Amino acid sequence: MPSLLESSPTPADSPRSLIGAVGNTPVVFIDQPFAPAGCGFWAKLESANPGGMKDRPALHMIGRARERGQLRPGARIVESTSGTLGLGLALAGIAFGHPVTLVTDPDMEPLMQRMLRAYAAEVDVVARPCPGGGWQEARRRRVHELLAAEPGSFSPDQYHNPDNAAAYAPLAHELLAQLGRIDVLVCSVGTGGHSAGIASVLRRHLPDLRLIGVDTIGSTIFGQRPRPRLMRGLGSSIYPRNVDYGAFDEVHWIAPAEAVWACRALAASSYTSGGWSVGAVGLVAGWVARTHSRGTRIAAIFPDGPQRYFDTIYNDEYCRSRGLLDATPADEPDLLVHPTHREVDRWTRCGSVIDPLLSGSRAGTIG
Repeated sequence: MPSLLESSPTPADSPRSLIGAVGNTPVVFIDQPFAPAGCGFWAKLESANPGGMKDRPALHMIGRARERGQLRPGARIVESTSGTLGLGLALAGIAFGHPVTLVTDPDMEPLMQRMLRAYAAEVDVVARPCPGGGWQEARRRRVHELLAAEPGSFSPDQYHNPDNAAAYAPLAHELLAQLGRIDVLVCSVGTGGHSAGIASVLRRHLPDLRLIGVDTIGSTIFGQRPRPRLMRGLGSSIYPRNVDYGAFDEVHWIAPAEAVWACRALAASSYTSGGWSVGAVGLVAGWVARTHSRGTRIAAIFPDGPQRYFDTIYNDEYCRSRGLLDATPADEPDLLVHPTHREVDRWTRCGSVIDPLLSGSRAGTIG
C-alpha cells in the first residue's frame, strides 16, 4: 500500500495526518538541581504532541465514540476542561469534522481561551462555583445543560470514561521501547487517566513497578478536604472514577509556590519545563532520585510545555502578588501517616492511599 507521501492526498488523509502527529514523544534525563549529577530521572516530554499529553485521550475517546455510534458525523462535542484536554478536543474536532464546545471557568488563562477559540472551539465560561464541587462541578453541570439543549451532541466525560485511561497504552509502550526497565513511575493525578493507563500496561511487563501519584494541596482525590486550588491540570474537587487507587504505592501533595520553584528550576537548568503538573512531578521525581539507590530508573510524565503559563508561573508580577516567589521547597516532604489525619498545606507524602468513596473518608473527616 503506498504511503501518504507516495499517493495523491484524499479528504480522508487530513484526519490521518493530524492523528499521526500525536505520540512518539522524546524522553530526556534530568538531574541537577533536583538530584546529584548522573542520579536523576527520565522525563517523558508530552509537550512534543501538538497540544500536549491530552491529545492522546481526546483522539481516542472521540474515535471510540464514533466507532460505537455514540457520536454521529458532524455532531457537537461538549466537554469540561481546565485547558489541555480542550486543546486535544479541538484537534479531534478538526480531525474528525465535529464542532466543539468547551466549558471552563474564569480561572482559565486568557491566553488559553484565545488559543482554543483560534482552533475553532466555542468557549463557554461558567459564572460561579457550586457550593459542593466548586468550579469543576459547575462546569460539569453546564455540560449537561448544553447536551440537553442540542440533541445528538456528545460529551466524552474525561473524569469517568474508561477510554481516557485506555488511550495511554501507546505511551506505556513508548516508554518500554525508550527505557526498557522502569523501577518507579511518577505521574500527576487529575482525572486519573494517564496514571491508570500507563501503569496498568507497564506492570504487565514490570510487575515490581512502583507508582507515585502527585496531587495538589486542596484536592479531594486522595482523601483531603476540598479547598480552593490555584494549580490547574492536577487535583480535583470531585472523585473521578478513572483514578485507580489500588495502583498507587504512595501519593505526594505539592503547594503552588513549590511547583513554581520547580518549573523555573527545570527551565533554567535543563531547558525543559511546563506547567503546574510538570513542576510538581519534577519536584517529586527529583526526590525519588535522591532517596533511592543509584541505578534506580525513574520515569516522570511531563504533560505539557511552558507556553500557556507565561502569564502565570513565569510571570514575576503574578507570582509575587500570590506569594509564589522565593519559596524554595524543603529537601524532604512532610510525612503523613493517613490522608485524613490533617490538612496539608505544603509538600507532603503519604504511603497510605485510600479511595475516599469506599473508605468513608470524604470531606469533613480531617482533624
